Amino acid sequence: MPGEERSRGTGRLVTGVVWAVLLLGLWLWGRATTAPPDGAVPGPATGDMAAAGRPPDVDLPRAHRPLGAALPHRLDIPGLGIQAPVTARGLDARGALDPPPFDQAHTVGWYAGGPAPGAAGTALMVGHADTETRPAVFHRVSRLKPGDTIRVLREGTGVAEFTVDGVQVLDRDRFDAHQAYGPREAGRAELRLITCGGTFDRAAGGYSANVVVSAYLTGTGR
Repeated sequence: MPGEERSRGTGRLVTGVVWAVLLLGLWLWGRATTAPPDGAVPGPATGDMAAAGRPPDVDLPRAHRPLGAALPHRLDIPGLGIQAPVTARGLDARGALDPPPFDQAHTVGWYAGGPAPGAAGTALMVGHADTETRPAVFHRVSRLKPGDTIRVLREGTGVAEFTVDGVQVLDRDRFDAHQAYGPREAGRAELRLITCGGTFDRAAGGYSANVVVSAYLTGTGR
């Protein structure tokens, strides 16, 4: 019916506006971070690390059908020895995804206004690379490579298992929010891990880039 079509169209418009604001806010968020400990940098030079470094024999698994929505409780990255609690986060006053506070530097923030990890769409998770005194939860995520596993423990439904299919270090001056956070393939359940990368610019007071890890749902477990 015409009224229903207008309603659906308005809903799509509102959703588009919300995501446009979020993507802009995420871009702004990546420009403001704390100094790295002892002059260390959390990520390598900018570029598409997956495309440049993918071994020729990497055979990525088929995507698993999306799951129902369920709250995430813990993020595990076995290859990096990461087991981190997950907390729901919203947007700050600038419209940027609000990461956990620095006194929770080993906690991962999930954007609760978007899809849950494992559900259809792109779930966004953000974490600090470091604080002023020590490495933080996502300090080493730039070391991930295609084929690596990420596991998310979900409330009451077991584990959603994701396979990494891309790692990018995107220069903040040429940052494309849709490239970083938009879906890679329609209809999949996808996951993005977002943190700071590149080098720390003390004059500007922020890192030169963002590390964006892309993964997609490939299985379930307990």
